[in-house]
Amino acid sequence: MKKYILLLCTGLFLWGACAPGPKDPVDYVNPYIGNISHLLVPCYPTLSRPNGMMRLYPNRTDHTADLMYGLPVAVPSHRGGSPMTFSPTQSGEADLQPVMAYSYDLEHLTPYHWSVYLDEAKIRVECAPATQSAVYHFRFEREGDVRLIFAGRKGEIRVGEDGLIEGYESLGDGGTRLYVCAVTDRPVRSSARIGDRRQGLALAFGPVETLSLQYGISYISVEQAKRNLKREIRGFDVRPVADEGRRAWNGALGKIRVEGGREKDRTVFYTSLYRTYERMICISEDGKYWSAYDRSVHEDEGTPFYVDDWVWDTYRAVHPLRVLIEPEKERDMLRSYIRMAQQTPEKWLPTFPGVAGDGHAMNCNHAVALFADAYAKGLTDFDLEAAFKAGYAAIHEKSMLPFTFQPAMELDRFFHRHGYYPAIADTARETYAQVNPGECRQPVPVTLGSSYDFWCLAQMAGALGREEDYRYCMKRSLDYRNLFNPATGFFHPRNEKGEFLPDVDYGWSGGQGGRHYYDENNGWIYRWEVQHNPADLVALMGGAEPFVKGLDDMFRTPLGRSKYEFYRKFPDHTGNIGQYSAGNEPCTHILYLYNYAGRPWKTQKRTREVMDAYYRDDVMGVPGDEDGGGMTAFAVFTLLGFYPVTPGLPVYHIGSPVFTRSILHLGNGRRFEIEAKNASFDNKYIQSATLNGVPWHKPWFSHSDLAGGGKLTLEMGPVANESWGSDPKDAPPSFEMMPVK
Repeated sequence: MKKYILLLCTGLFLWGACAPGPKDPVDYVNPYIGNISHLLVPCYPTLSRPNGMMRLYPNRTDHTADLMYGLPVAVPSHRGGSPMTFSPTQSGEADLQPVMAYSYDLEHLTPYHWSVYLDEAKIRVECAPATQSAVYHFRFEREGDVRLIFAGRKGEIRVGEDGLIEGYESLGDGGTRLYVCAVTDRPVRSSARIGDRRQGLALAFGPVETLSLQYGISYISVEQAKRNLKREIRGFDVRPVADEGRRAWNGALGKIRVEGGREKDRTVFYTSLYRTYERMICISEDGKYWSAYDRSVHEDEGTPFYVDDWVWDTYRAVHPLRVLIEPEKERDMLRSYIRMAQQTPEKWLPTFPGVAGDGHAMNCNHAVALFADAYAKGLTDFDLEAAFKAGYAAIHEKSMLPFTFQPAMELDRFFHRHGYYPAIADTARETYAQVNPGECRQPVPVTLGSSYDFWCLAQMAGALGREEDYRYCMKRSLDYRNLFNPATGFFHPRNEKGEFLPDVDYGWSGGQGGRHYYDENNGWIYRWEVQHNPADLVALMGGAEPFVKGLDDMFRTPLGRSKYEFYRKFPDHTGNIGQYSAGNEPCTHILYLYNYAGRPWKTQKRTREVMDAYYRDDVMGVPGDEDGGGMTAFAVFTLLGFYPVTPGLPVYHIGSPVFTRSILHLGNGRRFEIEAKNASFDNKYIQSATLNGVPWHKPWFSHSDLAGGGKLTLEMGPVANESWGSDPKDAPPSFEMMPVK
């Protein structure tokens, strides 16, 4: 018996010694989630440091492609690809091409380390990024001379007198350059120009088994790239750089800790949180930065400079999330927006600011929402007056036409006189040459989105004591009413005569992407695009019952066309539940609107439905183009169980937490905890709640309830408690209505 006990104890000891320990947050990250898109742009398996300037992902046409085209040097713009590559090879001189095509296998990628086997070339590759530099290691299994080929499209690369490999690649037409300075652990024996345009540089090293490469990047100069490299990477070993990256990611992701739920839920959660750190990126280098906005180098004066943001997508959840867990970064990003505006001749807030300048994409000027939201939540250490002036100027002086950068024109003057952007029939010929022919006028989202922007400006004006501006902007924030059709309960395109256009099918009309009337989504989605005043939308639709019926109808109404026909016209309108689109940002707040009508249990049902159906731990696990955090920040909030429906209003709507316990570390020792007792796949409905030990009947809480630290406790069950949160007096707040003359 003693013998068997000894064997059992020995077995248990060995099992315990070999059993995996508890996971760190970064261990849950799966960069391959969403790498196959439902229709449009996928997520990319990105290596970086949190908000780091150095970003990498494999150069391939899509996730399932079996060829990789060279190895990436750096990705300046989210999903833009690496404009410069290098290719290790042992092929003969006659076979050299500027960019080699590799068959690959055995790829392993985390946010901080990448290894891949180039199986036909018989080369093993390892890589790890730092913040402004990276290191690669190659192992060659064949015999023969090794070469490393650098290639770009609009620049040059050379070997300097000191043996350093240096050069640049031009980005866009505004003078922005990506500079590179690299060094190998083996001497370069010779170099030669290759390719039709002689833009490839082949470096020969002789017959070696291994080769390591470290390099720095800069947007300032080759010399600065060299300094960045020297500051960050000491040797040629990949592991120390990867280990430092792992610590950085655990520090960032560890700002939110979750317990319970399924393994899949934790994987989706931390992968989504990782995605929100892809942008904005800090491009300050030793206290200086290159600005494409005035094409010059500036001192950052102690405030790091950030770029690369698509604010149409990120104002809804990415920036509000950062206000909570990364307030200092968010403050620096807001200061960067102000700098960008002040550095341009027009002095307008940018909308899609990138390394090479403002992209001027999508519609409206939602950067004002970032400032209104941060200020309302106590993050005030920035120049609000400057932000207000730049936002006000952008809305009044710049044309509202989507995907354009031009001064206001006749359609804009009409908009400011009459309070709506005029439409023409989707079969009519456009009469204004300034309209982007592929994007059209988008009159409904321009009107509705600008109404919200005016509301954000009003909040800023109120904080500044600008009473006249406050009253004007509050009045303009009700412009959405001018397109509400009481006969149908939808927002309806209207012509310059003031007439609603005839024969509009809210699920189908509007041409490609609905852009003659809407944008990317159909009229069912824009029916709810009044983020700043849902209470008024309830009233416009006739009260709580018609409002709830309208929401239910959206989820229950079929597409009305074959999927082939529908998605050819609306490729962005993905992740459907009826007419609802889980795959596009204007849809994220809609799930929470039931809270305004006394039906919070329906919000609880719908949020879980969307998360379970469309946010999965697989290569198709994101329902649409997540836009560098736009959709995944929604997932972070929704899995935690609350969401900022109205950025600029310091209020969070309660949904259905997936985890039994979540802790947000808010800094200075403060933390906010959500305990969802008995939460599970089945137990999605709130039975009762307490906030800081006091019974809580509201389906929302304020930022002040959260910011100082505290605890929200929810009792969860499998059947809805339809009385919790249903009292009209407990409905979420909405801004005070201003009389309209």
